[in-house]
Amino acid sequence: MTRALHRLAPRSVTTAKTGRHSDGGGLYLIVDKPVDDDTPGARRWAFMYWQGRKGSEIGLGSPVKGVTLPMARDRAAECRRLLAEGGDPRQWKPEEKQVPNFETMAEEVIASLESGWRNEKHIYQWRATIKTYCKLIATTAVDKITTEDVLKVLRPIWSTKTETATRVRGRIERILDAAKAQGYREGENPARWRGHLDNLLAKPQKLARGHHASMPWSEVPAFILQLRAREAMAAKALEFTILTAARTNETLGARWDEIDIEAKVWTLPALRMKAGREHRVPLTDRAIAILKELEKAQTGELVFPGRKVDRQLSGMAMEMLLRRMDANAYTVHGFRSSFKTWATEATSFPNELSEQALAHVTGNQVERAYRRTDILERRRELMTAWARFVAGSHKRANKRSGT
Repeated sequence: MTRALHRLAPRSVTTAKTGRHSDGGGLYLIVDKPVDDDTPGARRWAFMYWQGRKGSEIGLGSPVKGVTLPMARDRAAECRRLLAEGGDPRQWKPEEKQVPNFETMAEEVIASLESGWRNEKHIYQWRATIKTYCKLIATTAVDKITTEDVLKVLRPIWSTKTETATRVRGRIERILDAAKAQGYREGENPARWRGHLDNLLAKPQKLARGHHASMPWSEVPAFILQLRAREAMAAKALEFTILTAARTNETLGARWDEIDIEAKVWTLPALRMKAGREHRVPLTDRAIAILKELEKAQTGELVFPGRKVDRQLSGMAMEMLLRRMDANAYTVHGFRSSFKTWATEATSFPNELSEQALAHVTGNQVERAYRRTDILERRRELMTAWARFVAGSHKRANKRSGT
């Protein structure tokens, strides 16, 4: 009588003690005796069968090297099939796995995690960081990625975009862990921080600058004057970013279906916002003028396309423009601080308006629940005053008038 199949519980693969543990149907988990107090015994799968009076054993791989319980059962089933057909199970060989490259493995990991993410923004962020920062290892087979490969990805951004770099490192580590679990890799993870990369890179907390370098608000009008003399897409994107107090990735990912030129409103979906909530941006006359100029040459869905129609402008395009304009002491993100400081020091607009303009989450949970409006039209007044200021219409905004 055939023994019942699937006797082993998944957890027993790692908890079973020394000995042979039957899963039924000839499949066994074999746990060897510990080598010493610090070295546990090896674990392996085996298929055992009889031909005549002779017993035989065939190795089916090891759990340590990625052969899971379902995989071992599939292999044992193939051996039983060979026996039933009069063949020799010793002819069985595991199919050679085609090792995926990093990009393919990353997509597989993201797909497996999607169901557990409540906010679709997480999916976007994972894909965006992998696509933007992991280009150097995208086509590299996951079993070939080394510590040096990981460092080539991290070093260029470790001191300048520390928070982003630490997230990228963590995501690389998770992807390579998944590759190891599926039997594509062996050995230690080259993206591991503790006891590994922490010996090769500066501690993130020591690099944190607290604030992005921002241009003094009084200097922004002169800078805008120089910026408008340039025709490059990066110049238009940077001016639009300054006028809207947007984040870099919000501008670079802007799509025409988010823009309502007639209503003068740019609506960013929750998926693209840091806070994970839809954000409406009132567009000033100058921002609309930039959009209308770009609309004439529109060739795709992106407002600020790169060299290829379906690709957005490079994340470094505006930063490189700052360098060419001898303004490399500042950052694109820093113009949000310039705007905030101007609103605080040079106007009498309420703090809530500038915080909403920056899409910051303010107030406690109860206050946010009772806030029924995004005060769009009041924010339009603020952004119009900002646009007039940076255009040089006023040397200084009038505190008493609030403009």
